[in-house]
Amino acid sequence: MSIHYSKDHEWINAADANAAVVGITVHAQDALGDVVFVDLPEVGKTFAQGEVAGVVESVKAAADVYMPVSGEIVEVNEALRDDPSLANSDPLNAGWFFKVKLSEPAQLDALMDETSYNSFAANA
Repeated sequence: MSIHYSKDHEWINAADANAAVVGITVHAQDALGDVVFVDLPEVGKTFAQGEVAGVVESVKAAADVYMPVSGEIVEVNEALRDDPSLANSDPLNAGWFFKVKLSEPAQLDALMDETSYNSFAANA
């Protein structure tokens, strides 16, 4: 799998050349607590790397979801909108947030691999 991680605690799986899948990390959902609402981006909207693409709200706090790479939103996870707790119960699979068509795939190279991210998150 080609999963990369951002310093903003998003993961991106770019295994599919047409659309990379983005979600929040286990560390992020642990810090947030029980997720009760997600605000997902509009399909067709384009974002630059680092821009806010959505919001996740929990019983503890609200947090922005940042674009780990530049691209166009091609799909959102409607199941997550209907059941935000998927971000807690299965953040790396069923709890994905959106799919993005990468406009600059080389941006993936600046993101962390799992080992680097785990070290980063342990010190966050």
